[in-house]
Amino acid sequence: MKSLNAKAIRTLFALAGAACVAASGIGVAAAQQQQPPQGWFKACTKQEDVDICNVQNVLVAETGQMITGVSLIEVKGKVNRKVFQITVPTGRMVPPGIGLQIDGGQTQKIDYAICLPDRCIAEAPLTDQLVASFKRGSELTLTSVNFQNQPNPIKMTLSGFTNAYDGDPLPQSDIEDRQKKLQDFVNKNNEEFTEKLREAQEKAKQSE
Repeated sequence: MKSLNAKAIRTLFALAGAACVAASGIGVAAAQQQQPPQGWFKACTKQEDVDICNVQNVLVAETGQMITGVSLIEVKGKVNRKVFQITVPTGRMVPPGIGLQIDGGQTQKIDYAICLPDRCIAEAPLTDQLVASFKRGSELTLTSVNFQNQPNPIKMTLSGFTNAYDGDPLPQSDIEDRQKKLQDFVNKNNEEFTEKLREAQEKAKQSE
């Protein structure tokens, strides 16, 4: 299947960027009561002669790093496309693709379309049948295979999907607010992790 051109891909990533803010390389953080902003939402933008809307949900770790992202993208105007994308971190086995399962039903394979330094994207046509199955379902299971050849199933709720898909897009101010809250969450966890690391180092020195 032909992928979107590079310019369109960059635009779609910019839409998802409100929820996909990566942490600054720290892979472990202490568990927090606070949770990053997550859930289904719609973001729309205009790019030259096309309008792009992206209904998306991104699962984020306590470090702020993306675990898995799902995007249902509609491009209207000079170019008309409907694309379904799943985004996962790098270090994945490419041939297995990503398994998509709804409520324990049959698993559908979604092939990878592109890998970037910080993520890999699997892509398939966005069909009315897929949208309808999302609206009927309650939970997605998305399974990628890591570089150790181990399946990595991730569950994502479909609660809130219908309202996001059929409803109005979030205002730009709300998207910016989500991004700020997520960045604040990342910064707070990184600061607490750094402080715990410093304390552990001090204790290690005292025990020598």
